[in-house]
Amino acid sequence: MSDQASEIREVIFGTLQAALPRAHSLSDETHIIEDLGLDSVAVMDFVMEIEDKLDISVPLDKIAEVETLGDLVATVQRLKQAA
Repeated sequence: MSDQASEIREVIFGTLQAALPRAHSLSDETHIIEDLGLDSVAVMDFVMEIEDKLDISVPLDKIAEVETLGDLVATVQRLKQAA
């Protein structure tokens, strides 16, 4: 696992833990909607916060492809590498 992926994961997991009403055990396999019960508005708010913290823009079509936290980490990493 690269340092960049670790840093991205740390930002994503930390941001998500702060936004959740109760603590959850998070892993790359955690499903954002199924396991955490986030609705579409909460997901968009969460993604916007990640975009601000990591200085990226996640296109809507990429968000639609993300199911797990690991998917989100990989997507953000690809976007940062392409920037």
